[in-house]
Amino acid sequence: MRGTRAGIAGTRGRAWLVAIAGLLMSLALASPAAAQDEATEPDDDEQVVLTGGIVVPEGETVGTVVVFNGPVVIEGTVTESVVVFNGRVFIRSGAEVGGDVSSQQDPEIEDGARVRGSLQNIANRFEWENLGFAGRIAWWIGYSVSTLILGLLLLLLAPRLDPAIVDVVRTRMGAGFGYGAAAFFLIPIVAVILLVTIVGIPLGIFVLLGLALIYTVGYIVGALALGRLLIKPPTSGLLAFLAGLGVLRLAALIPVVGGLVWIVTAIFGLGALVVAARRPAAPVFVETSTVPPPPAVVA
Repeated sequence: MRGTRAGIAGTRGRAWLVAIAGLLMSLALASPAAAQDEATEPDDDEQVVLTGGIVVPEGETVGTVVVFNGPVVIEGTVTESVVVFNGRVFIRSGAEVGGDVSSQQDPEIEDGARVRGSLQNIANRFEWENLGFAGRIAWWIGYSVSTLILGLLLLLLAPRLDPAIVDVVRTRMGAGFGYGAAAFFLIPIVAVILLVTIVGIPLGIFVLLGLALIYTVGYIVGALALGRLLIKPPTSGLLAFLAGLGVLRLAALIPVVGGLVWIVTAIFGLGALVVAARRPAAPVFVETSTVPPPPAVVA
């Protein structure tokens, strides 16, 4: 009976994960027209729009404009740069852009419009530091959504991850930090050493290219571990992960502190994975029923 209930609970948990992942994908792929109304009238200096585009009306002045998916229409003044990853830029007559215009498609600039900077193709040249605060917010949003989706996929595809991390948090936190520090610093060193050898060059390149993903997986596991410190079992591992990730993403908004928190979290997450992998698998006991031998027949 307990096994049946556990199976039902596990199925429901996976169903919730699938539903949330589907909802996130639906929001990410929502129609640009639905978001157009929210981004039509800018009222802040820094304009960052994920999807839907933006219009700077005549007489309005904004700072930097960053749009990931959607058109940009400039009728007023943009004091800094305009960056559009996927969409067209329209600069109307009388409008002015104080910085560069970077877009995937060639911008349409009417007579009488003025662009003080240069026109750049975003695929050839793009520097995050030039975006200032808007660039940092855009990166924060993108990384937060990416870690959330990747974390949900890990919980969905590896249902035993949560109990393994709970065990590490309870009994092997020191080992988690130790193994994690070794992995965090030794992996790039080993990759560089491999580049020196002729045979190991491909592997070294692959490892260096995968460092961002490796560290991000450690960060996600660390978020789950932090969530388990806040929310104890038998509460769902999903809620624990969301709680831990929420705390970490809020901390990421603090300069310097956010970077240090990211490093510590990634280190412990990598170490927790190593410790969990080194633990022997729990023995599986199979209940067998002993059938007594038939009674002897007395002649």
